[in-house]
Amino acid sequence: MTNEELILEAKKARERAYTPYSNFQVGAALVGKSGKIYHGCNIENAGYTPTNCAERTAFFKAVSEGELEFEKIAVVGGAAGTDADELCAPCGVCRQVMMEFCDPDKFKIILANGKGKHIETTLKEMLPYGFGPENLK
Repeated sequence: MTNEELILEAKKARERAYTPYSNFQVGAALVGKSGKIYHGCNIENAGYTPTNCAERTAFFKAVSEGELEFEKIAVVGGAAGTDADELCAPCGVCRQVMMEFCDPDKFKIILANGKGKHIETTLKEMLPYGFGPENLK
């Protein structure tokens, strides 16, 4: 799957975001080693702390279905009903979840703005001193 195709999948997921408080909608499309795509959207909560990001939603769906190895994820976000000018990057908590399941040197993160601009980076570039399972051996 190309990055452009994966970005379209993330945009579809973004349409299902539940964001009554921030009106900032994020969609994610995660590719497992199996080739299956897992979609995630951000889901807000009035208590704020229970809010879940799109990236974690995608990862938790995948893990709950038995997928534990991943190749790449595309993330698209912006104000509801618009395509942002800026790229949307995963928060620190999402990056930490990625460290649990992904090889930081190989896992690709595609950041997109919904208007055709995107970049591809690695988890290691986004979280250079990450703490993961390897640190506990």
